[in-house]
Amino acid sequence: MYRKSLADQECSIARALDVVGEWWTLLILRDAFRGVHRFDDFLTSLGIARNVLTVRLAKLVEHDILERRPLAGHAGRHEYRLTDKGRDLQPVLLALLRWGDRWTAEDGEPPVVLDHTGCGHDADPRLVCGHCGGELHPGNVRRRASEVAETG
Repeated sequence: MYRKSLADQECSIARALDVVGEWWTLLILRDAFRGVHRFDDFLTSLGIARNVLTVRLAKLVEHDILERRPLAGHAGRHEYRLTDKGRDLQPVLLALLRWGDRWTAEDGEPPVVLDHTGCGHDADPRLVCGHCGGELHPGNVRRRASEVAETG
């Protein structure tokens, strides 16, 4: 099925979705954060078709989100590791997890609880301002054109 590319949009959300906006891609990333690295382990964990997994992994490698490395001691086999660019997607997955826990969890109970190793408590992922640390929500965030857009 053909999907229109969003890569030329003047919107960072649209351009990001062009790379990672397909559900199998996000589930592959979820598993990579959980420590899944081998093709066969992704197949088993996800129940995804081999050809779909091959295409999704290739796209993640092409966009430098995953790195394909030879698997030590297994000639011709490879593993997939998150790059710095890939690890930068963790807040996206945590935001989806938080939203899913709030709005889709059966009986209001999340299927997984995250522990914050820094303090030992259950983690409650939040999006905060990198400058002041205040929580960001629709009531305190507004859009404006970037300086590049204003001068370009």
